[in-house]
Order: sequence, then C-alpha cells, then structure tokens
Amino acid sequence: MFPCQAAPGQFGPETREPGLKVWRVEKMKAVLLEPAEVGAFFNGDSYLVLEHRGDQGADLHMWIGEKSSRDEQVACAMLATQLDNFLGGDPIQHRQIQGYEAPEFMNLFPRGVSYKVGRRREDTPSSCLLTNTRSNPILRNARVWDFMWKLTIFSWIGSQANMFEKQKSREIASLIRDTERHGKARITDISEGEEPPEMLKVLGPMLELAESTPEEDSQADVSNSASLYKVSDATGKMKLTNVSEKSPFAKDLLVRDDCFILDNGANGKIFVWKGMGANAEEKREALKMADDFIQQMNYPRMKTQVEILPQGRETIIFKQFFKNWN
Repeated sequence: MFPCQAAPGQFGPETREPGLKVWRVEKMKAVLLEPAEVGAFFNGDSYLVLEHRGDQGADLHMWIGEKSSRDEQVACAMLATQLDNFLGGDPIQHRQIQGYEAPEFMNLFPRGVSYKVGRRREDTPSSCLLTNTRSNPILRNARVWDFMWKLTIFSWIGSQANMFEKQKSREIASLIRDTERHGKARITDISEGEEPPEMLKVLGPMLELAESTPEEDSQADVSNSASLYKVSDATGKMKLTNVSEKSPFAKDLLVRDDCFILDNGANGKIFVWKGMGANAEEKREALKMADDFIQQMNYPRMKTQVEILPQGRETIIFKQFFKNWN
C-alpha cells in the first residue's frame, strides 16, 4: 500500500498537549497550520486533524479532499499511522471525505468549515464555499434522536416511533450519560409536541414533520443493519471470518487478541476494532484492512466513512450495535 516512507520524527512533544491541531499533507511531510488557517480546507489536499483532550483521549481525523491525488491520500494514511504510533496507539482514528464529514468533525470548528478550490501551495486564485456552519438537526417523525443541553440529556421520541426505537434511544442516552458525562447528567424523555423551551432554544422552532411511510421505515431499518467480522493476517493475507450477520451483537464476541470489522456499509460507515492483544502489524494495517474490506464489499470508497477504535476507546455509535454495553 505504501510505496515510500514518510519522513520520521515529524511530531514533537507539543503534539501531546491538549487542544486542536491541523496539519496539511505536503508530499511525505505534515505541515502544521497556523490558527488563522484552521477550518479552511483545499479540495486538492489532504489533512490531519487532531483533537487531544488530555487524559480523556484523542481523536485523529484524516480529511481527504475530493480532488486530492491517490498518492497524497496514501501519504496522509502513512502520517496518520506515524502520529498514532507517536501517541501510543490511543487515538480513535476517523477518515473524513469532503462532503461526507461526520457531525463530530464539523463540530470541531465553531466558525464553520470552508472549502477552497485547488491546492494550498499553488499560488493561484481560489474560490471559497462555506458549508455546514453548525446548522440545527432536522427531526424525523418516526426516528429517534438524542440531544444534550448542559447536564440534561433529552431523548426525543417521535409520535410513530416503535418500542424498539424508544428503547434504543434510552440506551444511547444512558451511554452518553455514563461515558461522556461520567454519570453526572439527567435523562429526560421528550415526546413529540412536548418539547421544552430550553431544547427549542438550541434547535430552533419545530419543523412541520411529514408522515413516515413503510418504505422509509424499511429503508431506515436496512441502514441500521450491521455485520461483524474477525480479521486475521496469519497467512500474510487478510482473512475475514463472519462472526455475526445481525446486530445487536454480544459484547464478548470481541476478543482482545484480534481485530474486528463492524460493517455498517449500508449506512456508509465501517468500524475497525483493535484488541489490546492484537499483533502490531494488524494494528498498523487497520486502515488498509478497512480499505480492502470496502473494495471487497464494492462500497464506494470516497463515500464510506472509516472509524478505527482501540479497545477501551469505543464510541457511543459503535457501542449501540451491541447488547447491554455498559
């Protein structure tokens, strides 16, 4: 996958300091951006975005411009691996494709994100397009969403949500309370039409909600489906073993000596879980595992998000595919 090597020793002790840092990939080097440049992305470039929260861990995002070259994308992956190793393999890694970024990535930039045409090191005029400046979420009638306001977590229940969706909403709200708020938040169930003023202050006026159709519900159910695979490279080639074809999974299917792929490709996302006891080569090749899997499943590479999770750093979105994950 990697025809040449990234220059070593590019990340110093300051990288471990809490805060947001962004590097642009130039050939095989990571160039740290000035604060004034953070949030502006050239569509011909690739970037590393590190959110370090000290003792609470770190998230490492690889942002891939829609016009960036394959060589530059490979260099970005190599540098991400180098930075991940420098930080002891602790960060959760994400691959963000221009136009398909996850909300948690966009939320890193309070002033919004701007796309610019071309490449940063070219001295040519660039046009600028502002996008996704923290707009309010859209509520859907038969879907369940969770909202957080200071130390209260609102679990919003659509009037046509079924019992499974209601239960799943409460499970996710509990996960947010226990993992992100350390048990110091209050969960409040909100039924459609009974939204409190503090919730509407954040989200804005309620939209007119259309009636859902059986086809929409079926499509949503398909997008929430997932399969779990164990990954092995014992033969020198990636081998996949299907562990379970339907979620929610039992948590004990994840074995600390192996890596696993959770396939939620119908919803445009692939997770790679790295067990603490997995060998170093498997951990280093986590992104390649995801790319090979995406190719094998014929998913669109530039539209499929990838999240790489070390054991013990699982996200709420990942945990929701498992039964009774506390």
